[in-house]
Amino acid sequence: MLAKFGLSMLAASCSKSGQAYVMNKEFIMKKKAKKTVRSMQQPKPFTPGLTKSEVRQHACAMFRDKLPAHPLTLNDWVLAEKDLVGDMEAEELAK
Repeated sequence: MLAKFGLSMLAASCSKSGQAYVMNKEFIMKKKAKKTVRSMQQPKPFTPGLTKSEVRQHACAMFRDKLPAHPLTLNDWVLAEKDLVGDMEAEELAK
């Protein structure tokens, strides 16, 4: 049946090695490199006048679908702080 498809396959005995069949190198799937996401403690806000609790509350609102299963990364904290500053500036202009 395999010869009908033109695939050269090496058959390993299931009883010898515990492996079923090994295909030739064109059909072997390579493992994807996993990205390591580093979680960290909340950093001190860069913007003067903002507190950690304000940034944390805004981050929880922004990333509620991600939390608590996946902790926030440094990029997430910075994004939340920038978004909070943008919202605060927009409020000031609206007044």
